[in-house]
Amino acid sequence: MTGFQYLINLYFLYSYSLRLETGLFDGRPADYIFMLIFCWLMLLIVGFALKLYLLMTPMVLSVLYVWCQVNRDVVVQFFFGTQFKAMYLPWVFAIFNIVIRGSGKDELVGIFVGHIYFFLMFKYPQEYGGRQLIGTPSFLYRYFPNRRGGVSGFGVPPASRRPQNEGERFRGHQWGRGQTLGN
Repeated sequence: MTGFQYLINLYFLYSYSLRLETGLFDGRPADYIFMLIFCWLMLLIVGFALKLYLLMTPMVLSVLYVWCQVNRDVVVQFFFGTQFKAMYLPWVFAIFNIVIRGSGKDELVGIFVGHIYFFLMFKYPQEYGGRQLIGTPSFLYRYFPNRRGGVSGFGVPPASRRPQNEGERFRGHQWGRGQTLGN
């Protein structure tokens, strides 16, 4: 793997992993971690079978594939301003890596693993009416609970520095009851 390809892979992994985490898996970190663990375990199994030594490129493609399938109709931009629908991005990225490296085995394995996750988690239950074959284990929910509420990431607002009874001590001018108009 060249340095340029490594940087491209890091960019794609960060960018599309962030989009998945803040989009599809927003507020559900256990489901996101499960997706990463599932893809990683599948890549280990396929990597041993096909004698793949580096699994970064397939991991990038599996994350990219899941995002692209969830956002099929979003128009994305690739290098040099080329625009197309997101569902084609993994294939364009695979062809780009084939041109740069001369091999597409890693990319095809990543697309395959991403497709397995997407099919088992979303497509089969939703479009074919089957039951969900894989699901996030409950112990992940204990370690990474779902976020409740609409605002996150800011913590608790700081306590007021004003003394509690300050409002009672000074209320401004006492104007009195006044006169009712019109009587």
